[in-house]
Amino acid sequence: MKLINKVLAVSAISLSLMPALASADCGKARLADFDWNSANVHTGIVQFILEHGYGCEVETTRGSTTPIMAAHYDSQLDVVTELWYDNIVTQYDAVEAEGIIENIGINTPDSQQAFYVDRNTAEKYNIKSVLDMNNPEIAALFTDPENPDMGRMVSCIGGWTCYTINHVKQRVYGLDKFYTNFDPGSSGALAAEIAGAFAKDRPIFTYYWAPTALMGKVDLVRLVEPPYDAACWGAMMDVVEDIKANGKDVYKPTCATEYKDMSLDKSVLTAWADTHPDETAFLRAYSIPTATVNKLLAFYEGEADGDMELLAMEYLQNNSEWKSWVSAEVAAKVSGAL
Repeated sequence: MKLINKVLAVSAISLSLMPALASADCGKARLADFDWNSANVHTGIVQFILEHGYGCEVETTRGSTTPIMAAHYDSQLDVVTELWYDNIVTQYDAVEAEGIIENIGINTPDSQQAFYVDRNTAEKYNIKSVLDMNNPEIAALFTDPENPDMGRMVSCIGGWTCYTINHVKQRVYGLDKFYTNFDPGSSGALAAEIAGAFAKDRPIFTYYWAPTALMGKVDLVRLVEPPYDAACWGAMMDVVEDIKANGKDVYKPTCATEYKDMSLDKSVLTAWADTHPDETAFLRAYSIPTATVNKLLAFYEGEADGDMELLAMEYLQNNSEWKSWVSAEVAAKVSGAL
């Protein structure tokens, strides 16, 4: 059965999940997955190894950041294979301090998030900074078809923390006077919005991130923001978390800073880690170079057409680094399943 058919897409957590291969050795492993493709890559590979190498009964739940992390904090999901830690640092640290979860290190060495404008528009109008966007003539280049009096900033997905971060940044930078904070609805729709703009040679002002396959296909210019500052980021995130909990009306003036270029991490329930030392040792060791992730994303979105099992097999058949993460016995079982 293909892994993609075992993923339950959710916008609010529902844990009536589908079992995979059962084994008394490992028991159950409840994996978190997110509604963006780089997370699917890591979840697919981890699921394949846990199932075939350790005999785990794997249940995978997919959703947006807020409900998925809430389920992890509530001990309903054992493993998060791609953690954008800096986006959720306040809540995550509080739960980790209680001993419920543990950050178990890097899964991808570097990533970036930012605001971008297509290169043609950036060069034609000399746009270099987010503050250059605070001009009604510039905003008119990016007219929002649903609100023609405003420009459209294509933003993050509504259920992701970065959507609220972008809302706060807009207010701090003054962009909210000129642009809507448009929620495309899904990571696929966000990518399609960007790709469609390039196909039609239409200006686009957007949030996006890497590693992604799309970033290798389009020419976007990263807009300059105030340099990353940990104290400012912390103050901004306090406002972000307040808005997430209580709505946009509780916004308080704050500072803003660029997203930190950061590694992506992994997380595990402490209780699960205590009862699964071998599996947790594998998860700690798991780390894939960013360049490899980009290639896997291109395969996943193209040749695999979103099939997580095909993606996992592509990686495992064509790379050997994963064998250093596991014992020789586990590696033999995984290789046999290929």
